[in-house]
Amino acid sequence: MEIVKALRDRPQLREASQLCPQQLKIALGPLLYYWPRDAVFSFYESIAATPVAIVYLGETLCSRRHELRLADWLNIAGRLRAAGKEVVLSTQVLIESGADVAVLHKIAANGEFMVEANDMGAVHCLEGKLPFVAGPHLNIYNVPTLQWMAGLGIRRWVMPLEMGRDDLALMQQGRPQGVETEVFAYGRMPLAFSARCFTARHRNLPKDDCQFSCLAHADGLMMRTRENESFLVLNGTQTQSARVYNLVHELAVMRKMGVDVLRISPQSQYSADIVNLFHGVLTQKTSAEEAMQAMTALMPDQACNGYWYGKPGLEQS
Repeated sequence: MEIVKALRDRPQLREASQLCPQQLKIALGPLLYYWPRDAVFSFYESIAATPVAIVYLGETLCSRRHELRLADWLNIAGRLRAAGKEVVLSTQVLIESGADVAVLHKIAANGEFMVEANDMGAVHCLEGKLPFVAGPHLNIYNVPTLQWMAGLGIRRWVMPLEMGRDDLALMQQGRPQGVETEVFAYGRMPLAFSARCFTARHRNLPKDDCQFSCLAHADGLMMRTRENESFLVLNGTQTQSARVYNLVHELAVMRKMGVDVLRISPQSQYSADIVNLFHGVLTQKTSAEEAMQAMTALMPDQACNGYWYGKPGLEQS
C-alpha cells in the first residue's frame, strides 16, 4: 500500500484551492455483510483511528445474523464515542417478525445514540421524540416529502442511491433549515431487499435453515453473466451492485451544493485506506484523480457513477 501512504503524505495541491470552504464530513455506513464477531470488533477498532466523523452501527438486513447482539453493538458504539466519533444506530430495512419489532423498539429507546430509520415503522417509533436520520431506503425523492419528514424530527436525510445530482440540487434548494444532507459516495450499492434469502437459495437451503451461509462471503456472493461479466452481488436478503459506486471526483460539486456528509460503505479489506484517500481529497492533500488511481487496487470490482449523472448505474463517466 505504498501508493496510499504516499498520497496521504503529499503536500496540498494547487487545484484543490478551488474547492468551496464548507467541510464535508465522512460517515461510515452500517456493515452490510455478515462477519465473525472478532472480525467485526477488530474492524471497528481500526476505524476508530481513521478520520471518519460519523459511524453507523447495527444489523440492517437479517435478524438471523447473530454474531453480534444489540448489547455488542452498544459496546462498540461506546468505544467509538470515546474515540470522538458520532455514533448512529441503524435499524433493519425489512421488519418480518415480532422479534424484529421488539429489537426496533429497543434501538429507538436506547437513550444514548441517534438512530437511522430505515423503514416507516422506525420513523413512527422516533417521530416527535428524538432527532433521527432518514435512511436511504425511505424513498425521499421530492421536497414536500423531505419537508414532511423534517416535521417528524429528522436531523439528516440520506439521498436515495439512484438519485442524480440534478435532482439533488433541487432538493437542496428546498431543504428545510437544520436538516443535513448525506450522500452515499463509495461502496457496492444496496439496490433491493427481499423476504427471501438469496444466499441460502444458492445452496438450496431454506431461509429458516440457512446455516449462516453469508459468513462464507465477506463481500457478498458475485453473480456473473453468461459472458462471465460481474453483474450483481447476493448478500442474504439484499441485492447489491457488482460495481463499486465511487464519487471521489464529485466532492467539489457536493460542497458547492451544500452537502454535509458523504457515506463510505464498509468492505472486508482496505476500508480504512479508502477513508484516508477520501479524507486526503477533502483536506487538499491529493487530487481526486490520484485518489481514484490509488483506489483501483483497493476496490473489489470496477468503479461506476452512472446514477449521479442520471445514466444507467453501472456506467462510469
